[in-house]
Order: sequence, then structure tokens, then C-alpha cells
Amino acid sequence: MGKTKLFYALLMSGLTVGACTTTSSEKEKAYTKEDIAAESKKANDFFEKSFNEKVDRSPTFQTYLGIKKDYDKWDALTEEKEQEELEITKKELTYLTDSIHFEGLDAQTQLSYKLFKLNAEKEIEGFKYRHHSYPVNQMFGWHSQVPSLLINMHQITNASDAEAYITRLQGVSTLFDQLIESLRIREEKGIVPPKFVFPMVIDDSKNILRGEPFEQGEASTLWADFSRKMEQLDMDKGEKGKLMDACKEALVNDLKPAYEKLIAFLEEQETRATTEDGAWKFPEGESFYNFALGKTTTTNLTAEEIHQTGLKEVERIHGEMREIMNKVGFEGDLQAFFAFMKEDEQFYYPNTDAGKQEYLDSAKTIIDKMEARLDELFLTRPKARMVVKRVEAFREKSAGKAFYQAPAPDGSRPGTYYANLYNTKNMPKYEMEALAFHEGIPGHHMDRTISQELTGIPKFRKYGGYTAYVEGWGLYCEFIPKEMGFYQNPYSDFGRLAMELWRACRLVVDTGIHTKRWTREQGIEYYMTNTPGSERECVRMVERHIVMPSQATAYKIGMLKILELRKSAQDQLGDKFDIREFHDVVLTSGAVPLNVLEDLVNDWVASKKA
Repeated sequence: MGKTKLFYALLMSGLTVGACTTTSSEKEKAYTKEDIAAESKKANDFFEKSFNEKVDRSPTFQTYLGIKKDYDKWDALTEEKEQEELEITKKELTYLTDSIHFEGLDAQTQLSYKLFKLNAEKEIEGFKYRHHSYPVNQMFGWHSQVPSLLINMHQITNASDAEAYITRLQGVSTLFDQLIESLRIREEKGIVPPKFVFPMVIDDSKNILRGEPFEQGEASTLWADFSRKMEQLDMDKGEKGKLMDACKEALVNDLKPAYEKLIAFLEEQETRATTEDGAWKFPEGESFYNFALGKTTTTNLTAEEIHQTGLKEVERIHGEMREIMNKVGFEGDLQAFFAFMKEDEQFYYPNTDAGKQEYLDSAKTIIDKMEARLDELFLTRPKARMVVKRVEAFREKSAGKAFYQAPAPDGSRPGTYYANLYNTKNMPKYEMEALAFHEGIPGHHMDRTISQELTGIPKFRKYGGYTAYVEGWGLYCEFIPKEMGFYQNPYSDFGRLAMELWRACRLVVDTGIHTKRWTREQGIEYYMTNTPGSERECVRMVERHIVMPSQATAYKIGMLKILELRKSAQDQLGDKFDIREFHDVVLTSGAVPLNVLEDLVNDWVASKKA
């Protein structure tokens, strides 16, 4: 699950939602049907206005949504901008609590009220931690978001779009000046990425400047992208030539110096970086990490509780793996079986272009087979189509193994499951089914796309997210195909367990690094000992924990909650339980905190029993 600062912030907006306070006069007032309709409209008009104004303030979010309003601009990365956003949030929260009467809202709008209120409160509470992050790291950052957005989201359908692309290239200089200043501010506060981050970020940045028009050779990443998009335009040859020349000039005279300046700053900052990895090294590091865990998991679980849950799940999954080991007749212990799965060539496609294409073709086949059976699981299905693509060459060396990008709401861009095929040895065949189910169908293409396509809820709920819900759903979707008869090959079922094991280990290692002061090497050793992951996978995962504190705990916590709610509903409803209706309850309110999901399921169960 494939994250920029903006989208990571959206996914990190996990909250625990409680009851809203109301005055005694509100409780005493009797609201008529007309009153409730009018007050709900007032609230939803406010939510719509708030969201639209937020979009207006973010050119990159506009592009993500397929809007071309500020198509030639980048977001501002200044302290002033962040302070401005805080003040807007405070004003909106004041308006909500002072001017909207909670008791006078219909049930759906009351939920929106609670979510909006808690989002705002958490944003205000977390403002003091706004520098507790690494805006440039191996997982995401503007150094990679610039080319990623231009290539994957900035479409060129006419001359104006091409001119906006060129203006964006010219604007990278200002953007990176602001980025460097934000890195300086963090360093003054003692927040600098660990040493291991710098070589990867610097190499990714240098990759953007390789090839034409920067040096002799094949076309550079962005030049190739612009050229390809221009070739598809039906445009006067002379006009097209002028735009091509302007793009080349912007690449050489604007983008190149901007990247060189960023690279020089990073190379210099690298000399001052340390090997300290955990959030404990930050100012108020412990309180920050606890805050981050609460946001990510949308629970009140402590770091120690999460750590212990991880240890128990690792033990359980190891037991199920031993059963498969016995089924296939393997002689030896679990560690020997892990080594066999990692090393035997039968489990990997050749690391060639042909082998990588074969992987993509097989992934598409897996998804097609599942898509043909979706009616067994779902009442609501996404309208947008989905494609499978390779992670682009410029970022595949440092990117995660797979991730999903939601479609453009206007249908101009499909949902995309990205597979990282930098080295097929990191993408074993036995994990293909689980990975495709998680990132594609029925995983993120269902929850993210259905959320966007919902009607009757505010846009902030359609496009927002709670990591525990989103990634808990993805991990749950690795499991449900097992109940449908998929994973017939025992090695593929082992792959499913291997991926679930991976998420259980995340609970242990994330909390280990950020509260128990585990080193990067200790984290890697834990993964290498307890999972069949390749050394590169283990290293990359630990490095992900380090630069995104708490984020990786969401998957297992979310999955466990969904399974718990499903079992409770089945126990209470018996023959009345319908898996399709259960999934509809989970998916058709958009992403919500886990305790809100519990309320939604309990309400559905009560209505079925009645």
C-alpha cells in the first residue's frame, strides 16, 4: 500500500471519536423534520465550503482530484502557510461548535459533525508536532513527489496543460528553496534524518538529472514523459516545437539547479546526521509517539499493549506456518523453511524485462479472477476501473514493494496497483495473490474508490482517511479470499501468512524502535529471524518504521478490529448474517475511526435483530 506529505497527512488523520457535548437548551428543544433537514443542510453546506476552500489552497491536491484550476502551481511549504492553515482550522471549529446544533442534525450529518470536529481538534493539538517528521526521506517527499505528480497526475490534453507543466518545472526552484528552509528549521530543533536516509534520497534526486537534456544518453525521466504526452496531441507542428523547446529550457535552467541545490544541502547535512533512529530522540519524543499511535490506530492502545499484541500474533502465525511446512513434506525447522522459500528459484520470476512482464500479467490474472466473483462478497462495487503498473524507474530502487493510487474522481485516471519490480527476487510468486488482493481487488480499489464514489456524505469524508481503517481493510482482504477457496497452492497460502506475519512483526518493531530504543540493526535482525522476507525487504521495512513512526502499526490493529466486529455480528445474527451486507456497512460510510466502525456495525446488527 504506495505517499507524499499531503496524502500521508490525510492518511494519518486517525482519531478516536467520542460523543459531542450539547447544551441543556439544545437537548430540550424539539426539532421537527423540517428543522432537521434545514440544520443538516446548513452543516453540509459548511463541510462542502470548508473542503472546497482547502482544495483551493492546495494546487497539488487539485491535480490529485483531476482539477486543473491551479495547474501551473505547487503548494507553499512555508511556516506562514502552516500557521495560516492552523488559524483557518480554529475558525472552522469555532463556527461548527457555535453555529451548528448537533441535536438538530440527521444521523449521517451527526457522524460528519463528529468526524469534522475531532479532525480539527487533533490538527490543533498536533500542531506543536508539525516539525516531527522528515519531509525528505526514502519513502516520500517533494524530491520524488515532483516527478511523480508530473508523470502520473499532470495530464496534457492541450497547449494550456503543456504550458502549466513547463511553469511547474520553472517553479521547482522556489518550492525547493522552501523545502530546504523547512529542513533547516527541523535541524535547529534537533530533528535530522538518520544517516541511512541520505544516500537513497540523494541518489533518487540525481536520477532525475540523468539523461537528455542534462547529459548525453537516453531521455531523462521528465523529458521522456513530456515528449510522450506531446506526441499524443493533435497540434500544429510549430507550436508543438516551441513547447518542446520551452520544456527543455525549463528542465536545464530551472529544475536542474533546484535539484543540485537540494542535493548539495543534503550532502552537507549528511555530515551532521547520526545513527539514532527512534522518535525518542525528538523534542518531547515520547509524547509525540504516543500521539502518533493514537492517530494511526484510532485507539487508546499503549505502545506496550501494541508490542505484546504483535508478539502473540507472531507466535500464532508461526504455528500455522509449521502446519503448511508439514503439509508440503518439508523436513527441518521453520528457519530452514524460511531459507528454502527465500532461496529456491522456483518461487521467483527471472529478473529480466520478460520476467517482470510475466509478473504483471500474472497479477492481472489474479485480479481478474477475483473480480469475477465480487458479487459473492459485495453489494456495492466501484465504478472506476483499475490497472496494474510497474513502479517507475526513477523511484523503484527506494520505493516500497507495492502500493495503490486511487483513481481521479472525474474518471480521467484509473485506480492503479503499483508493483515494484526493481528486483523480482523481492517479489516472490507465493506472495502474489495476497499482494494483489490487498492493493487491488478486493482491497484498496474497493475501499478507496467506493469512498470517492459515495453520495450523500461530505467530500472531506470521501477523500480523507484513517490509516487503521484503510490498511486494516487491505490486510483483511488478504484473508477473505482464503474463505472463498483461493490460495489452493499451499505455498501461496504460506505467502498469505508470510504477509500477515510481516504486519504482526511491525507491531513489535515499530514500538521497539520508538519506545524501547531498538537500533536499526536490532529491527532488521528481528525481521530476518522471524519472517521469510529477503534481506532487502527487512532493511526497507525497518527504515520505513524509522521515518514514519507508528504508521505501520495500523494494518494489524485494523484487521483485528474488522475480524472482531465480523465475528460478533455472526455470533449475534446466526443465519441472518450476510457477508455482503456486513461489507456494505464497512465500506459505505467512507473511512472512519475504528470505534465509529464498531458503532456502525452494532447499529446494523441491532436493526437486523429487530
